[in-house]
Amino acid sequence: MVEQPLQDQHASREADKYENPIPSREFILELLEKTQKPLRIKQIADTLAIEDDERFEALNRRLKAMVRDNQIMRNRRGCFALIHKMDLIKGKVLGHPAGFGFVVPDEGGDDLFLSDTEMHKVFHGDKVLASVIGLDKRGRREGLIVEVLEHTHEQIMGRLHFEDGLAWVQPNNNRIAQDIFVPNDGLLSAQEGQIVLVEILHRPSKRTSAIGKIIEVVGDYMAPGMEIDTAIHAFGIPNEWSPELLAELDAIPNELTEADLEDRKDLRSLNLVTIDGEDSKDFDDAVYAKRRKNGWRLVVAIADVSHYVKVGSALDKEAFERGTSVYFPQRVIPMLPEKLSNELCSLNPKVDRLCMVCDMYIDDTGKLERTQFYQAVMNSKARLTYNQVHDILHNPDSPHRETFAEFLDDLDALNGLFQVLKQAREERGALEFETTETRIVFDGERKIEKIIPVVRNEAHKIIEECMLMANVATARFLKWHKVPMLYRVHEAPGEEKLASLRTFLGDFGVQMDFSEEAPTAHDFAAIAQKVQGQPYEHLVQTVLLRSMKQAVYQPENKGHFGLNYEYYTHFTSPIRRYPDLLIHRAIRHVWTKKPVEAFEHSEAAMVGLGQHCSDMERRADEATRDAVTFLKCEYLSHRLGEEYEAVVTAATNFGLFVELADLYVEGLVHITELGEDYFHYDNARHCLKGERTGQVFRLGDKIRVQVAQVNLDDRKVDLKFISAANAEDFESNDEADASEVDSNEGNEKPKRPRKGRNRNYRGKGGRSRSKKSVGSGE
Repeated sequence: MVEQPLQDQHASREADKYENPIPSREFILELLEKTQKPLRIKQIADTLAIEDDERFEALNRRLKAMVRDNQIMRNRRGCFALIHKMDLIKGKVLGHPAGFGFVVPDEGGDDLFLSDTEMHKVFHGDKVLASVIGLDKRGRREGLIVEVLEHTHEQIMGRLHFEDGLAWVQPNNNRIAQDIFVPNDGLLSAQEGQIVLVEILHRPSKRTSAIGKIIEVVGDYMAPGMEIDTAIHAFGIPNEWSPELLAELDAIPNELTEADLEDRKDLRSLNLVTIDGEDSKDFDDAVYAKRRKNGWRLVVAIADVSHYVKVGSALDKEAFERGTSVYFPQRVIPMLPEKLSNELCSLNPKVDRLCMVCDMYIDDTGKLERTQFYQAVMNSKARLTYNQVHDILHNPDSPHRETFAEFLDDLDALNGLFQVLKQAREERGALEFETTETRIVFDGERKIEKIIPVVRNEAHKIIEECMLMANVATARFLKWHKVPMLYRVHEAPGEEKLASLRTFLGDFGVQMDFSEEAPTAHDFAAIAQKVQGQPYEHLVQTVLLRSMKQAVYQPENKGHFGLNYEYYTHFTSPIRRYPDLLIHRAIRHVWTKKPVEAFEHSEAAMVGLGQHCSDMERRADEATRDAVTFLKCEYLSHRLGEEYEAVVTAATNFGLFVELADLYVEGLVHITELGEDYFHYDNARHCLKGERTGQVFRLGDKIRVQVAQVNLDDRKVDLKFISAANAEDFESNDEADASEVDSNEGNEKPKRPRKGRNRNYRGKGGRSRSKKSVGSGE
């Protein structure tokens, strides 16, 4: 039989996109699969009959892009190969403060454990190839680093130390466990304890430490705002605009032009308003609702960022690199320059703005009946705050009712729709756990004056439900048109978590009336309903929450467990989230009526885009948490010896994490502080229990503690146990405790102890809790 030559099934798509097309990514993968061996670029070009220099260079760029998107790899011989054929795992190094780490596979699956010896070869964030060498003592796959594909850190910010004639920089990012040694001629006159920026001259290896030179003295350790500067650099958050981007920005007119208004629906007479927090500066969504026969019309207008940020532009590249805006206390690192984020793309009141509109009809049961998407020009009629709207709806004598008299009917309509959506949410079984979010109030020297809880009122929930409905409508629309997109995916808890949850609930006499293979949010809501009003209600809710997975962006739809939606995406915040910008482009592509294959972002590319956006979201969370934790630790460093009531928030095998009442700051009560007994951590029930006394420390227990020590370098608060407010509970051996934390192996020691540095524990003082829907991302 004569073997049929390979045919590029996507040749027409490439011809539509490029004047001088080259074979598609899919065709190149098929070629490598068929040849069953790695190929050099010249071999690939010869096979594909690519002879001219222009197409050869285009092929080179495509192969590099495929390497970047983790579709193929380039080995040491310069050949391009399929990763799955090489029995190697390609992924990103995730360091742990204790010195060990993991390789997070690009293709998903279980992480690969790296010992502290292996971690000494790399920095947190490096891209590597690793092989599996067996299982460690805990049954985890253990890896050996074969090759470092990409070095993430060229420069590292940290604190300079001197000892015994040696100088080294302790990285601010505590996931980088190696110190950077600095020779005498590279000190740049920096002084002990100062924050410096060091350039890496020699990277760490199995036998040698990293060596660098100081290229900038950033400032003194305790200078106001330094915690943000160090977090920005420690987590690699871009915070400067390139000359190319600024040139593009200058070319954008400061006001709308007639050309901008072409083919747009005119909504400038519609009573669209924005409802946000008092300190908000960018307004990316406006809403309008009106009662109709047997339902409501809901208009959600979103800033049309895709009109300004074109694919491949400098603005687009920078927005992609940032992935999201990062919100530090009193400072924002925006995804887009202020000319767009705070001006042209911000739906400021009383000015014309471009928008993309999700125009919905919702029936009296809260069901989405039909949706229309279109581009429009709008003029926000008012900038309202959550507190103003809440006061208007619940206080007949509110002065805001007079100020915003023309919008009272509209707000009543929004509230009426919200009541219906709220009822539909409860019937759907979407999860919503009551937790506390906090806000830091600074004094004149930018030191913490106080930490206060943020009250989330009904106006917050009104806007959230409007945004959720728009996101669902968008996911359904793009699913129908089969355009490549990023879903916001929140998978159900895994079997191990569910088995542990079943054991934990059994101690309270609560049964899980569902299969561990396919639970739904409705099942979890039923459990929460069973324990409502019980003393352990908050405890059960917290363990339910901690049993769930983290939401991610990916092109494969697996539903949203927490919200109990079959299809869900993010459409409503393109000013501050790159995935939303991609969704806007997908909607715009549908309007062109071009083939799905002609969309700028292919299904294969969406895999890499989703992973990157998920990573950037986590990076932003970690950076803000690091800065806030430092501020809270600094706040407590002036309160050594003071006693506080505290609530246990988590139990681990090395102690209890507790939150200080009224301060909302967390610290650690080490296990040796708990009394004259041997305390053991029960992994199945997530509790600490005394061997001799039977004392049980569980989440939610109230205890009294004293601030014993604060380590600012490690963002660590050590607390001394004084007494238990509910000591009578400890006398029973039958009651089980439960609390759950993220995988934290802080009891493992680092390879080398450092001055003033204890890597056995990662402080959690900056963690705040949101009172929003589980995994909503809104």
